[in-house]
Amino acid sequence: MKNIAILGSTGSIGTQTLEVVRENQDIRVLGLSAGSNITRLEEQIREFRPKLAAVWNEEKAKELRLRIADLDTRVVSGMEGLTELAVIHETDILVTAIVGMIGIRPTIEAIRAGKDIALANKETLVTAGHIIMPLAREKNVSILPVDSEHSAIFQSLRGNDGKAVKKILLTASGGPFRGKKEEDLLDIQVEDALKHPNWSMGRKITIDSSTMVNKGLEVMEARWLFDVKMDQIQVVIQPQSIIHSMVEYVDGAVMAQLGTPDMKLPIQYALYYPERRYLPGERLDFWKLGRLDFEEPDMDTFYALALAYEAGRAEGTLPTVFNAANELAVKMFLDREIKYLEITQIIEDCMRAHKNKENPTLQEILEAEAEVYERIESRR
Repeated sequence: MKNIAILGSTGSIGTQTLEVVRENQDIRVLGLSAGSNITRLEEQIREFRPKLAAVWNEEKAKELRLRIADLDTRVVSGMEGLTELAVIHETDILVTAIVGMIGIRPTIEAIRAGKDIALANKETLVTAGHIIMPLAREKNVSILPVDSEHSAIFQSLRGNDGKAVKKILLTASGGPFRGKKEEDLLDIQVEDALKHPNWSMGRKITIDSSTMVNKGLEVMEARWLFDVKMDQIQVVIQPQSIIHSMVEYVDGAVMAQLGTPDMKLPIQYALYYPERRYLPGERLDFWKLGRLDFEEPDMDTFYALALAYEAGRAEGTLPTVFNAANELAVKMFLDREIKYLEITQIIEDCMRAHKNKENPTLQEILEAEAEVYERIESRR
């Protein structure tokens, strides 16, 4: 029996993680958390009976305590609550499915407590990879990627010498606007950007996929996860989302992981690694598939990807600026306060205005985030 806790259990990755738990029946859920969706969280608590539930919003936490007063689950709130959930004594694996930089501190504390991390929170490594990865090595903790692309790379590296890696081929679907030019994107509405062709994901990550910001974050994350240089990571557009990523070795061999677009596969692989288990669902039929297509990313139209490479090469606090500017810009777009193309414009403006700080502490990372928010808010 494995014991897990989930940061962000009411979101897309969190709910699919619980589907994996249901299907396998040998995982015990000790902790669940949500930002403010206590209706869904209550449903999850009543089904899985965790010992602890964390809610970011204190008022919502108070309401949840009243709703589940008939249960033994204790409800905590805020950053203290998330951190307490991350270090539950009996937990083997912490699933970090929470969105945003809010996940960094609980992840660090979980690693210090010796918990393996099933990582679905990109921001943790994008902004603090130089802190997280050495700490994980020191504590002998496994960082198990949950993103489909990073899981594919992780699987393609198995049984091979990491020093023999020539480059990582990180695939992308191209999102809903693949093939379009800037003039085609002038009047894009929220509903247009939320129509991903292959994946069913949360609202923010779907917008990030459409701008290619998500792929930029994944490049920065892969740099830390697999200990490679930014320029060893090449983005390849693979519109069918069948090849989830590849690794090219120094002898020219390329290893790839293929499958239908189903996030439960990388989630289950992370939870049971190195064991593979049966997973219900659609299987690839190569006769029906017929073909696989590949394209070079358009970094002129979708220049957020070029900005991500720039931030990743610079390291320091610049990746935090990239990420924080995008987080707030996407929120503003979803709230219909800015136009679609302004998302990337805001990211670039914040990056150009920032004085990069090398090897930042966690406090300096959070200060860089606050600086970005202040800059954007002052210009609204």
